[in-house]
Amino acid sequence: MFAAGVVPASGVGRPAEASGTYQLKVDAVAYHLPGSTALGVPVGKGVVAVDPRLIPLGTRLHVPGYGPGLAADVGTAIKGRIIDLWMPSTAAARKWGRRTVTITVYR
Repeated sequence: MFAAGVVPASGVGRPAEASGTYQLKVDAVAYHLPGSTALGVPVGKGVVAVDPRLIPLGTRLHVPGYGPGLAADVGTAIKGRIIDLWMPSTAAARKWGRRTVTITVYR
């Protein structure tokens, strides 16, 4: 069925928007750095770094308190259930810090 911590979106009171939509509990860490991503797009609001073994690059997702995102980057510290969220300033990144959230992943 689903791995521990992975719940089909329809199983938590929200209708699945597309076949294969699911929710995943992760630690979301904020960062603010310039540059481009593994997909070649510039960093910006909505850019999320993921472990591509868990969430494939190019996947759309939604992060509570952050909004819609695109799995567009990877990082050496991003292993398993950790994601990085790009923020527009260091102050915004510090304000977010590190939080445990349940993201919705759209396939």
